[in-house]
Amino acid sequence: MSKTKSFQIRPIEAKDNAAVAEIIRGVMTEFACVGDGYSINDPEVDHMFEAYNMDKAAFYVIENESTKKLLGCGGIAQLKDAPRTTCELQKMYFLKELRGYGMGQRLLEICLSMATELGYTQCYLETTKRMTAANKLYQKNGFLPLAQAEGNTGHCGCDSFYMKELKSVLPFATLTNEK
Repeated sequence: MSKTKSFQIRPIEAKDNAAVAEIIRGVMTEFACVGDGYSINDPEVDHMFEAYNMDKAAFYVIENESTKKLLGCGGIAQLKDAPRTTCELQKMYFLKELRGYGMGQRLLEICLSMATELGYTQCYLETTKRMTAANKLYQKNGFLPLAQAEGNTGHCGCDSFYMKELKSVLPFATLTNEK
């Protein structure tokens, strides 16, 4: 009999900081994204709950429901030095044991839905070409490649840049035929 794994995506909590930092550092090291210019060195890595505990930002973790181990993470926040309507998909990383279960698609959908709900009209992201599965996921979901980086992320080690137009959510009153 085969075992089915069950995962939960939930907002980050303060108690998750150490596990999230471990995920980020482990995945970045796995893909040789270390040194200057990579998110592994961002000052918030050890304090992700606090870094995303602000308006117009959201960060999620993926937890194995049976073991309660955190296996992945990702979120959105305002893209620094960009229009206020542009968010950035940030620090979306999965440990090997989570890959292949469709959780990248699910987390991406949650992040994009939250971005729209928060009023963003564009979502930017940057990654590296060697993260081939991530690049395929983003392209499959309508992210278009850009020739150069946008905003000011400080991640000069990245070599793949994408932008996606988000569908705006109309206020309820505009959806009714009230006169």
